[in-house]
Amino acid sequence: MKLALFDCDGTLVDSGGLIHEVMARTFEAFDLERPPLSATKSIIGLTLDIAIARLLGREHVDDQALAMTAHYKSIFAGVRAETGFQELLFPGIADMMQTLSSRDALLIGAVTGKSRRGLTHISETHGFDRIFFVSRTADDCPSKPHPAMVTECCFEAGIDAKDTVVIGDAIYDMQMAKAAGASAIGVAWGYASVPDLIEAGADFVARTPADIIEWMEHNHA
Repeated sequence: MKLALFDCDGTLVDSGGLIHEVMARTFEAFDLERPPLSATKSIIGLTLDIAIARLLGREHVDDQALAMTAHYKSIFAGVRAETGFQELLFPGIADMMQTLSSRDALLIGAVTGKSRRGLTHISETHGFDRIFFVSRTADDCPSKPHPAMVTECCFEAGIDAKDTVVIGDAIYDMQMAKAAGASAIGVAWGYASVPDLIEAGADFVARTPADIIEWMEHNHA
């Protein structure tokens, strides 16, 4: 058996616009300047409190970062409900997930900086609740690139890290995979550049979801 663990934001769903809008409104609520989109994209994948602390230029999560985290969470669903801020699947993702989930020797899971509630919403919206065998979220484990999300999914699924691949768009996903002893596939349609993904340890960078299927057939069969 093999295990494929997918990141969510920037890998399966195009949520950058939504995350940035919620983050920008949060900063404004605390009389701070809206961060640029490039800054928001650079922290997508991290656990929210750590992401906000980093945008504030702080090494550790302080009281302000915690207060801003609570505010972000309180307004997220409302912003998501507004027209133009839905978390849509990237093109080709639905077909890829359907193809991979039909393989008897492959289990599929999710490793995400989202909250458990956020992952549940995505899973139910797009039918992934029937596909994800294991999952770990920001509510369960330390923030990426700590390897706990991967190692815990491997343990729960009964599959070694060497038989596991992590698919993600962030350098944190690649670093997490390598720290856990798993393979790492970067995706070119997310929020990190291809050179950054390669430098962070990606074994392969997929240009389209179909590339992931092809890589799995040759390297993870």
